[in-house]
Amino acid sequence: MRWLVITGLVLLAIVNCYGQTVTISAKAVDRETKEPLPFASVGIRGHPIGTIANQDGEFDFHIPATYINETFVISMVGYMNYEALASSLLQLNGGEINLEKSTTILNPVVVSDTLTGGDILRIALARLEKNHPEKPYLMDAFYRDLKKIGNTYVSLLEAAIKVEEDDFREPRNKFKLRERVQLMEIRRSIGYSHKFTTYFDEDNLLEEVLLHNNIRYRQFPEEDIFFESLARRKSTTYNDRDVYVIYHNKEFQLTLFIDQRTFGILHMEYENNTIQPINKKRGLMSKFVGLKKVIDYKYFEGKLYLNYIEVLSKINWYDLQTDQLKFETELAQHLMINQVFPETDERITSKMRRYGLQYQDQPYNKSFWDAYNVIKESPLDRKIITDLERDGPLDKQFEKY
Repeated sequence: MRWLVITGLVLLAIVNCYGQTVTISAKAVDRETKEPLPFASVGIRGHPIGTIANQDGEFDFHIPATYINETFVISMVGYMNYEALASSLLQLNGGEINLEKSTTILNPVVVSDTLTGGDILRIALARLEKNHPEKPYLMDAFYRDLKKIGNTYVSLLEAAIKVEEDDFREPRNKFKLRERVQLMEIRRSIGYSHKFTTYFDEDNLLEEVLLHNNIRYRQFPEEDIFFESLARRKSTTYNDRDVYVIYHNKEFQLTLFIDQRTFGILHMEYENNTIQPINKKRGLMSKFVGLKKVIDYKYFEGKLYLNYIEVLSKINWYDLQTDQLKFETELAQHLMINQVFPETDERITSKMRRYGLQYQDQPYNKSFWDAYNVIKESPLDRKIITDLERDGPLDKQFEKY
């Protein structure tokens, strides 16, 4: 009888454990230099879940307890994958995980090939539909935007969303959203009612960040001169795949990492610092002064799915009469895919309201956010929080909004 009771308790503990979530907390660093690896991708091999590290390489990865005997993976452009049994990392408590730089030995055929950077991108664009899902799929995602005036952060908004996509066909309108979006949970700071937020775009910023995806929307110059300008750098690896590295560095900077075998576009980095007048408001002229973005994709079951988008845009405001700088604004946006549901029959039926996320009326759900995969707080985030909490603790702000 005693044996039966003990066995029953053990089985009950296992059942309870496997119905819960466990957390792997660590910091991804370069093995030699110990420098942090910002925005390294974190996941479980063979499963469509993941997160990304913050700018200091730190992450908290919440996974179902049923995955503790699965293979945990960290990947980063230019580095060999780090792999280990998830259960072996549960006690790290923020400790370091070392990644080794890749030393790619190119296949002789690749070394002697005559493909130019433009040739590689043309092939990659032609194969987008083949390399991406051909049937409808859903994604669970985390969205964040931060608004900054001068050196002070004035507002924070975070949302858990679902994104539905039918396929990866080229859209007729490259600047009209194709994805359908459903809001699950939201939290925002009081700063969204700050007087200066009117100097930021009042549209739906979540939809805008999705439209920043040059790969999905084929937002590349079509002129031959652009393709002729693309050069090649030394090939590297990403997620254990040999990749071409091509770049453009004239009126803007563009770097693309393209799978050598499938010609899938795995990673894109873009920067444009061309000053351009935009709009007039209240005796001021706004000028675009900088845009940086990173778009990252990863494979699941042979198809490429979005992993994350990061966009940083800067707009300065000048006196309309004197052209004197009055103040600077900065908008940082992140979209991180937590889980993919390929070829699912589930559909989004209750669409999010068309206007901005800040005007959605969903209440703050603290218990949800405590167990949800978000981008981990970093020292910079703590500075951000200090700025934002001038109006009181963020949790209290979330509850009031």
